[in-house]
Formats: sequence, structure tokens, C-alpha cells
Amino acid sequence: MRNIKSTFVLGSLTIGLIFVVTMSGWMIPWDKWWKVFLHITPDYLLVPELVQGIIVLFIAYVTVQIGLELSTHRERMILFVISALLIISGSLVMALYHFYWNPFPSELALGGGYLMVFLFLPTTLGSRNQKVRRIFQHRLHRHLISKLCKSKVSVSFLGELKNGSILVCSLKNHAALMEVLSPEAYVAMANLYLQVASNFLVDVGGYLEECSGESIRVLFGVPLPIDGPINHGAKATRVALDLAKRLDELNVECDARWQQRLDFRIGVHSGEMIAALYGGPHFNQFSVAGPVVDFAHYLCAACVSYGCRILVGPHTYEMAETIAEFRPIDSLVCHGVQHRVELYEVLAAKNNLSIERERSRDLFWLGVLFFRSQEWGKAIESFKSAPILGIPDMALDLYLEKIDRAQKGDDLNMSKKSILKEALSLFSE
Repeated sequence: MRNIKSTFVLGSLTIGLIFVVTMSGWMIPWDKWWKVFLHITPDYLLVPELVQGIIVLFIAYVTVQIGLELSTHRERMILFVISALLIISGSLVMALYHFYWNPFPSELALGGGYLMVFLFLPTTLGSRNQKVRRIFQHRLHRHLISKLCKSKVSVSFLGELKNGSILVCSLKNHAALMEVLSPEAYVAMANLYLQVASNFLVDVGGYLEECSGESIRVLFGVPLPIDGPINHGAKATRVALDLAKRLDELNVECDARWQQRLDFRIGVHSGEMIAALYGGPHFNQFSVAGPVVDFAHYLCAACVSYGCRILVGPHTYEMAETIAEFRPIDSLVCHGVQHRVELYEVLAAKNNLSIERERSRDLFWLGVLFFRSQEWGKAIESFKSAPILGIPDMALDLYLEKIDRAQKGDDLNMSKKSILKEALSLFSE
């Protein structure tokens, strides 16, 4: 329900209208005419007035609620006509079984409810609700749409700096799938992935900013801040872990239906972004822009280079380190930039690593510290002790390659230049 208060007020006004019309005697001739039309005789059983009153109350409030939920007047008129015909049909069917039900109070409740909605929509509150519904329908959970309608957040969306987190999920094996699947099968598999992932992300409270063949992009903390003890970075990280589990389950179905699996990667970054309603009068969408958005896409793409499923930026790590287990993957440094940009891999929920994986994570982290202090021997020892038998670790292999190049005197920054050039440029200002 979008707005309980509006539904209650408008429904009550509808009931008042019905009461006034009933007391005026306006419906008595209609009642008599309908009885003649149905050939009602004294042996017919009359539906009790209390039951009819309950039906009228129900129709009045439900009509208002549904009228507020619908997006266009055309949808409301179609539903009004269908509902009016159903009420009349109900009375006709009951007459076949020698029951008489006067349909006109219910028809009045239906018409009065829609009349109240039409009068309400042009008001300030009504137009606000309509605009929010139009922009965020199917992209934001209904209870969050209702919350946004009742909040003091401006819905002009002309442009505002918002602090939030962005989750980007994309498939990295499009080309491979297109080679082995027919176009119809490829589209079916891709759409199944998009449907499952987008429904899950909206249900957990994200704003589905993009859902296309290229990627899925979801915002947390925008357009509404997240309530409760968990912040938007921690929320996005937890959702990323849950999404990975959900897509692993989906891969079982994909394997059974198409003998193929989805190679998905996830990037999460947090910070300030410009949120606004982008586009023209005929097409517009609430969206975000800025370096934080670009870097989230980089993290998603970089997962392939580092052999990770979920990568997060430094701000997200700081916000989520109490709810998830991480390990450092790389440190981006740009000449002339005073700060270091850390990348972290999300491994599991907090305290949810097995003993063996925890041991591997700790040795990997120790190896990274030795690597950064250029203690090559200790770094090699830690990295070579970190692998779990039978589980490949591309990030670990990359560090061993870096050590080998460093010992040969190669420039590590030059070796990473092609991969990191675009990402580093985001922090060059």
C-alpha cells in the first residue's frame, strides 16, 4: 500500500458520499427497478443489510487503494468498467439461486472511490505520489516507494550530491555463450539471469538503476538513506554475497537446461555521486553519475584480471569490515596522487570462513604486507603456504609473478599501467 493515510481519508469520504446519497432516497427507484428487472418474488432471500454494508465498505477502500496504485487514468477506467460489470454480474448470478443483492450501493462505492482518486491526484500530495510511482515503479520495492512518497525528500530530482553505494554485476562470458547457444537459447538464459537477479535486488531494498544485457546496476542509500544499524556500504556488501549465492543456485538450473553456466562478477564502491532525473520530456530516468559509478564498473571488470568474484573499493571496505571477511587484492598508486587506493576481495560473511580458508586468508594478507615492504623471501614463503589444495588462486599467482618481476628489476607500475590507467584517472583530480 503506497499511502495508508490517503487511502483511509479518501475511502472515508467515499463512505460519507454513499451515506448522503442513501439517506436522500436517490437509490430507492433504482432498487425497485432492479427487482422488477430480475423478477424478484417474495420467496427470494435478501442479502442482509449488514453484509451489504461490509461489501460497500470493502469496495470503497479497495477502490481507492488500487486507484492510487495504478499509474494512468486509462488503467483506472479499464478497471472501473470491469469491476462495475462484475458487480452487476454478481447480482444476476445470485438471482439465479433466489438471492437478491442490490448492486447499486456497491456501484456507487466503486464510482465514488474513483471520483475521490481523480480529485486527489491533481493536488500537491497526489501529484508527488504519481511522479514517484512513475519514476520508481518496478525499480524500487513498494514499501520504499511508499516511504519516499511520505518523506520530505524533494522529488524534483534536479541534481544533488548523494552518499551511497553502487553494486555492478555483469556476465563475462557473453561471447562464449553466444558461440554455443542458439540466439533464442542465449536470450532465454540471459533473461532468466536478469529476472532472477533484478527481482532479488529489488526485494532486498536496492534501487534497480540499470538492468540490461550489459550489466545490472543497483544503488543502496539512494534515493533514500538506509535506516537501521547497517550502513549503505555494509548493505551493498551483504547483498553482493547473497546475490552470488542466488546466482550459484541459478547456475545449477542453467547447467541442467542449457549445459552452460553464468560467469558473473560483482563490483561494489561507495561515495558521493550526483543523483538526478536524467533525460528529456519523453524519456527520463532517475540515475547517478560520477567517479564512484565509473570505479564500480572498473571493479566489476577487474574481477576477471584478479580472479575474484566480488571486489570492493576502500570506502566500502571501511563501512563493511564488521559484517564480511575480506583480503587485500591490490593497491592502486598514481604518480602525483597523495593517497593509495586499495582493492579488497569479499570472501564471505563475517565469521563464516572455514578454518582452512581463514588460514589461507591470513597467510595471503601477511604475504601482501611483506610484498609491500619488499621483503621478497618472506612474501614468497607466505604466498606459497597460502593455497588451499585443489582450489586455484589467481590473485596469489599474480603476486608471485610480481615478486619474480621485482627480483629481476622490472618496473611493477609499468606492468600494471594498461590495466589500471583508466581506474587511476578517476582519482587524479
